[in-house]
Formats: sequence, structure tokens, C-alpha cells
Amino acid sequence: MNDTSANAPQNPAGPWAIPVRRPLPGDDKPKSTTSFPRKVWNLLVAIKDGLALVFLLLFFVALFGLLAGRPNAGLPVSNGALLLELDGIVTEQPAEIDPLAALSGGQQFREYRTRDIVHALETAAEDKRVTSVVLDLDRFLGGGQVSLADIGDAIDKVRAKKKPVLAFATAYTTDSYQLAAHASEIWVDEIGGVAIAGPGGSRLYYKDLLDRLGVTTHIYRVGTFKSAVEPFLRSDQSPEAKEADLAYAGVLWEQWLGDVKKARPKAKVDAFVASPADAVRAAGNDLSKASADAGLVDKLGSRMAFSRRVAEISGTMNDERPWEFNAIPLDNWVAANPPKTPGSAIAVVPVIGEIVDGDAPNGLAGGETIAQHILDAAAADGVKAIVLRVDSPGGSVMASEQIRQALLAAKAKKLPIVVSMANVAASGGYWIATPADRIFAEPDTITGSIGVFGILPSFDRTLAKIGVNADGITTTPLSGQPDLFGGINDEFNALAQASVEDVYARFTGLVAKSRKQPLDKVLPIAEGRVWAGGTARQIGLVDQFGGLRDAMAAAAKLAKIEGDYHAKYFEDEPSEFSKMLASLTGAEQQESAALPRGWFGIAALNRQMAERRLVQDLAMLANAGSIQAACLDCRAYLPAAPRPSAVPDGLFAQLALLLK
Repeated sequence: MNDTSANAPQNPAGPWAIPVRRPLPGDDKPKSTTSFPRKVWNLLVAIKDGLALVFLLLFFVALFGLLAGRPNAGLPVSNGALLLELDGIVTEQPAEIDPLAALSGGQQFREYRTRDIVHALETAAEDKRVTSVVLDLDRFLGGGQVSLADIGDAIDKVRAKKKPVLAFATAYTTDSYQLAAHASEIWVDEIGGVAIAGPGGSRLYYKDLLDRLGVTTHIYRVGTFKSAVEPFLRSDQSPEAKEADLAYAGVLWEQWLGDVKKARPKAKVDAFVASPADAVRAAGNDLSKASADAGLVDKLGSRMAFSRRVAEISGTMNDERPWEFNAIPLDNWVAANPPKTPGSAIAVVPVIGEIVDGDAPNGLAGGETIAQHILDAAAADGVKAIVLRVDSPGGSVMASEQIRQALLAAKAKKLPIVVSMANVAASGGYWIATPADRIFAEPDTITGSIGVFGILPSFDRTLAKIGVNADGITTTPLSGQPDLFGGINDEFNALAQASVEDVYARFTGLVAKSRKQPLDKVLPIAEGRVWAGGTARQIGLVDQFGGLRDAMAAAAKLAKIEGDYHAKYFEDEPSEFSKMLASLTGAEQQESAALPRGWFGIAALNRQMAERRLVQDLAMLANAGSIQAACLDCRAYLPAAPRPSAVPDGLFAQLALLLK
């Protein structure tokens, strides 16, 4: 037996050492220990983990911001001034903040709910901890005239308890002065003043531009006064539209003057409004002095001087900072004083904003959403009646009818239905009021506008201008119609007009039946004409004057409720996700610099609003939806800009989808 161990290479480290492999040819070349696909995969995993970490951090930061920013229900024991710092818009229902817009830095004004402000003032009037009320209107962007009148009445209740109410602004406009007029002291900055414009203004007309571009707008409408589509048909306002607009604007103006004169009987409002330029010249070109000379304001002074005055009444938290008064924020006061709920429940369903098809967030009245709220109210235990609170210029006929059908289902359960009209309840906003047992409105409510329309554009002439033509085959008169490129034919136009006329006949028939009037009496007051609430009562479109509380009292009487009752609201609450993003991005409360102050700031804001109206007009033409029962002119009397509408249903909706 041969022993080969002597010839085997020996490991100098011993028999238990790990053998070391000798280098082989080519071992000096660098080698990758990881394949390229694996490297890409590792990179993607790292990105995923990083994004997950970022979003997790954002979530907790937003959660902290939300919890830290929530109103505190616990209030200090010491006395103070209830601070209504209205940096934004007063509305019946604040719109939910769009998370995407918030993250992208889009400007979204703060919105304050009317009933929260009214309730805060009424409870403050009775609470000894509130020694005064401060109206900071320096960045107030307005509200509907009915809503502002309700707040004014609540301010009067505070003053009736001998509590001072002080208002401040750099510049007062029509809306802000309507609130300030109810204050016991009105302050204005020495570089500002009062300028009251009243209702009215111009809008854009696009016919000449559309003709130049070769765009054909096919308008289907019923109603001599249905002026919503005039900007696409004319180069100016029709005499009929001017007549109707002047009629209801005149009523609104008289109501505004009456409110202000009652609040400040010694002010020379008429003379100042009739010729503000003369008043300013007489005051040496000083608008603030002219405002004081006319009795429109009481004190001229800076914000610091105003704050010192409030501190004299309600105290200060730090004697070394006498310009900082003891303030009770509105949100905190509302959180600490929830409405009481005695007795039976009366459901209140808000219908706020444009009526659109499908589901919609707060600030829009989705047909599906509102109908479900009504059905939920009808099925809820303990609900004795339903009050529909309407603040809408109308919109989709299909959505309006869906809401009406839900009300009929509630009536079938023997529930009384009462409608309470706020600032605007026109077109579709009136359509949904037709099932009511009783309709309440204020003299300065805008209502009526009983008319319908549809719009479809075609671009055959536009394309011809650049040498593009459309051609094809048809098997029926409606093949390929409505043809966006080849033009809409007479057969389709006749069908579309017939559909609009049929809807109009249904609308007027509903009004005649609900108001218990012959059709020949309803037709002259329809035709798409807009009416102020005072006139609407005279012609039978509403039953009586009154606000939400009057409507609830009527509902309680119809339901034969004995004893106390309270409002139970059926509406969506903003999502927690939206609240968190709003708190994180600051969209819930705009920075002071982002909101206008003074006359040039107001002019800049008016420019922004004009740009929005232009976009809305063009969007209506480009995104033609269902047959509309809408009063587009009425949007000017609502505080918040209309939101984008949901996808509509019905004949015109399907036609619109074909055009996209």
C-alpha cells in the first residue's frame, strides 16, 4: 500500500485549519457579487421604504396638528371678549377642503357656518364670562344677504343685554358693513373707510368670440327670462333679462338699506351712497373722515388702538401688553357650547350649493347624497318632521328630481315637509321645494327662475377654418349625433329642444299642483324669471316670511308636537383625513397675507372672482351635462364659488360624454 500523504501539500497552520485556496488565473479581475436586476430591485425597495417612512411621518405630524388645532371645549374662567375673526366667507354649509388642492398649495378661503355664529352670539348674550363681542372684519370676504341679516339679529340680542359690540376693518364693503352696522362701536383704520357698492355689475358675453372662432353653440331652452345661456347667444344683455335683474336687485337693495338704517338710524346712508366722491372731496380726499362725517363709523384708529379699547372693556392677560385683550376664539366658544337637544327631533337636511348628479361633498348638493339624507331622516327613530334648508341656484334636473322623489317617500310615511329658503332657492332649488307642505323665505331671498336649458357646442366651422373636414356614413337621422366635428343636424336639434320643452312642462306642472294654482296662472310667473322673496310671496311661490326657526315651528305644529323640539341635522361631516391635511398644510386657516386688506386688496380679490366666473362659463360650455334647471346669475348672491360638479346622468349627460 502506497502512502501518498508524504507527497500531499501540508497546511502549515495545522490539520484543523481551514484550507486556503491558491489563486487561479483570472482571479485578479474584479467580480460583482450582485446581479444588475437585484440592484434595481434593492433600489426600488429602498425607495418604497423611504416613501412609507415619509408618509408615516406626515400622518403623525398631521394627526398632531389636528389634535392640537381642534377647538378647546374648556374655556378660561376669566372674563373676555368673544372674538369673531371672520377671515373668509360666511355660508350655510362650509365646503370640505379638497386634500389635493390643500397639498398643492391652492388657495382655499376659510368658511364659517352661519348657524355656528348665530348660536355663539346668542349664548354669549346670556353668559357672564363674555363681557364684549369683537367683529374683526378686516379680511371678511362676504356672505349671502339673508345669512348676514340673521347674524345681525343675533348681534342685536347681545346689545340688548347691554354688552358692547365693537367692529374693526381697514375698509368696509357692502357685506362687511351690513354686519358692522349692528355694532355699538364701528372702528375703521385712518387709511381706509366705507365704500358701499350694492348689488349689480357686469358679466361677459362670448357670442362675437365664438363666431370668430367658428364655434356653434346649440342652445335648447324654454323661458323668455332664462338668461343663463345669453352669454353664448348674444353680445349684450337682453332687455328682458335687464328688466328681471333690476326688479329683484332693487328689492335686495331696499332690504339692505332698511337693515342698515334700522341699525344706525342717525347715519346719512342715502347721501353717502348717492355720491361718495362728493363726500370724500368735502372731507379733503380723506375717505375715513368722510365715513365718520356721514355717521357710518364712530372711531378712526389703528388696529392697536382698537385692541387697546377692547382691553379697557374686557381686560388683558398681560399688563405689559395692553394692546392684547382677553379673547375667547369663536371655535372654542362653539365647541364649549353645543346646541341643546330638548324634546322631539325635527330633521333638518341642508341643500347647499349647485345641485349635481351623483354623490358630492359638502358645498355641493349631490342628488344621491341629499336623497339619502332625506331617506335616513325618514327612517330615523324619533324624527317627527323634515325641514329642507335650501341655499342653491339649482342645477341638474335629474338630481333635483331624485331629491323630490325622496321627499315624496318621506311624505308617504306621514312626515310633514317644510322648506326653509336661505339666500337663494332658484330653478332646481325651487323644483325640490314643490313637495313641501309649507315654504318659508325671507324678503331678500332669491327664488323662482322656473325654466330649463341645455347647451351643446360643435366645432365643424372651427375645423374648416384650418382645413379640416369631417365626413362619414349614416344609417339613421341620429347616426353619430351629436357630431362634434361634422356638426349637429336638424333632427337632433329638434329632439333636444323637445326634451327641454317636456322637462319645462313637467316643471310648471309641478309648481301648479304644489301651489294649488291653475297652470295659466303659473306660466306668466315662470319663463325663467327670478323673483325676490317679497314678490315671490305676493305671487304665491312661497307661503310666508321667516327663517329656519319659523320653519321648524311650522313643522312642529304640522307634526302635532307638544312641548319642546330640537333640530337634528342630516349632513356629512368632513372626513378626518381632510381635516388632517388641512391642518398640516394650513388650508383651514389662510395666512393673513393671503387675504385682501384695504381697497386695492379688495380690487385684487374682485379680479380673482372675475377670473373664476370666466372659467365657470367656459367650463359650462365645454362640459355640457344634463338638462339644467339652474339660475347662473343667482350664483353672484351666494358667498362661495361653485364647486366642480359630479358626473351627471340622463340624455344630455350621455351626449356630453360623447363629446369628451
